[in-house]
Amino acid sequence: MKRIVLGTAGHIDHGKTTLIKALTGVDCDRLKEEKERGITIELGFTSMILPSGITISIVDVPGHEKFVRHMVAGATGIDLVALVIAADEGIMPQTREHLDICKLLRVKKGLIALTKIDLVEKDWLDMVKEEIQDFVKGTFLQGGACVPLSSTTGEGLPAFVAEVDRLAKEAEERSPEGLLRLPIDRVFTIKGFGTVATGTIISGTVSIGDTLEVLPKGLEAKVRGIQAHGKSVESATAGLRAGINLQGLEKDIIDRGNVLTISQTLKPTVALDVIFQLLSSAPKPLKNRARVRWHLGTVEALGRVILLDREEVKSGEEVFLQIRLEQPVTALPGDRFVARSYSPIFTIGGGEVLDAFPSRHKRFSSQVKEEMEILQKGSEEEKLRLRLLKAGPKGLSWPELIMRANVLPLPLKSLIERLISTGGILRFNGDRLRYIHPQVMADLKRSCLDYLREFHQKNPLQPGAVKEEVKTKLPPQMDARLFNHLLSILIEDKKIIAEKETIRLYTHAVSLKEEEKDLRKNIILIYAKAHLQPPTVKEALSELRALENELKPVLQLLTKEGTLVKVNEDLYFHRQALEELEGKIVRFLQENKEMNPTQFKDLSQVSRKFAIPLMEHFDAKKLTMRIGDKRVLRK
Repeated sequence: MKRIVLGTAGHIDHGKTTLIKALTGVDCDRLKEEKERGITIELGFTSMILPSGITISIVDVPGHEKFVRHMVAGATGIDLVALVIAADEGIMPQTREHLDICKLLRVKKGLIALTKIDLVEKDWLDMVKEEIQDFVKGTFLQGGACVPLSSTTGEGLPAFVAEVDRLAKEAEERSPEGLLRLPIDRVFTIKGFGTVATGTIISGTVSIGDTLEVLPKGLEAKVRGIQAHGKSVESATAGLRAGINLQGLEKDIIDRGNVLTISQTLKPTVALDVIFQLLSSAPKPLKNRARVRWHLGTVEALGRVILLDREEVKSGEEVFLQIRLEQPVTALPGDRFVARSYSPIFTIGGGEVLDAFPSRHKRFSSQVKEEMEILQKGSEEEKLRLRLLKAGPKGLSWPELIMRANVLPLPLKSLIERLISTGGILRFNGDRLRYIHPQVMADLKRSCLDYLREFHQKNPLQPGAVKEEVKTKLPPQMDARLFNHLLSILIEDKKIIAEKETIRLYTHAVSLKEEEKDLRKNIILIYAKAHLQPPTVKEALSELRALENELKPVLQLLTKEGTLVKVNEDLYFHRQALEELEGKIVRFLQENKEMNPTQFKDLSQVSRKFAIPLMEHFDAKKLTMRIGDKRVLRK
């Protein structure tokens, strides 16, 4: 079944609602106030079956200037527009504004319904037709059908339906693949069923039982039921107007402008990079940091425009800019938007979202302009690589790539696999895949190797740097998984060697100067002679007449080599002395089962100063285990 949405547009009282009623029998003005005032205030919805068998959804919009924001919400997701112009009045202010909005939203096809022909003479009608032809020149309606009709007498209605049918057959269907997005335009309650949210599905598919999220509020609910064209269905796809029965959510906590999507697939944003065009009809330039009303999907949000390469935009100009919004919205690249002035309120322009999650930009930057041009006109490969480059060491996951690129899953997967095979992008982290730009990885490699080079220069006697310390010198966005991946690449490339918790350059080797060799020899003699009563570090400094920055590196080197054993920050023992003591302890405990501190001192022939650190050392080594004030062998 082909899924097509037809929307109306046009000035107030030009017969939009009356035309739909004449076609379908449904009065889209459902509110008491609409009946009393005789004008459309809210969006109206119905459907009809065309002669070809295609069932189209119909969105009726208000024509009053005070309700243009409702019109923009209704125009979201329409495939065809019927621009309604009354023959007795001709082109009016909202005729122009509504057509501008349809152009800004890139509605591709439509027709003109020239209504109320029963109220005018033929000469007048011919004159209005000529006026309309001039009016639509240069727009998507140029060359399109202009169908004279009367909703009162029925004249022209069959021709209008036939033209809608022809356009519906030509219209391009939306893909059911991709991320589900349904911008909500109406919320109500049905007794016995609960809350129902309606809107046009602009991408993806929704099915009964799905867990949906209401963005930007982060509310979750299961789909209890779905209606499309007045019938209950198991699922609904892009291009359909649908009512979604949400289980467990109250009507009052959902607003028009919220978006329904599959849970955990999209995120809201408060900034957008866009390509923006100021309408030629705009009465004045748009200045940097001007406050505007931003219409995206069915939401209206206030925000400030940040012009990136100028101080103001003149009428008719197209520019790159960033909009910083006062409330979170849900958007993806490729989304169309309309901008209206803050006060007085009128449509000033619109355009297309290029990046829904941009960073703040430096104004008047040639690099920013080049990046925006890639996002506007570049190939999908260029856009993908740029998004990964800007993501930096954090990289992007598969769901994030879909969200950032707004490309259908199959083409995106094919593109990613091709780029991985050619080295255009890199993949890491096993099952929970993330993707990174090769330039980012090259920068990380260089930073890591530069740090190790500097570390070895400052600490020539140290065998290597502690891994965690190296990680702190790299960008904070890089997580442990990418760090480990980086190390594995450097090891494979024979750039570094990893030994337990330290890493060093592949070419690094500890080399002692003559004075350091002498110091090393003297330290070994002192500690071998001292046996189990070695000097403290301070005492060793005095005895050797050395400086601390000379002694400490050699002590660390001897510890790494295994000649000395570090018991605590102040005490080092010769390995041979500790091994002899360990043998005595094992034999004693095998014979006596347990040992108290006094027995330990007798066995080792040391004072309390050394006994306590030694007992704790053997506990830490898991040779012994303390129970109360006694030690036993650890099994």
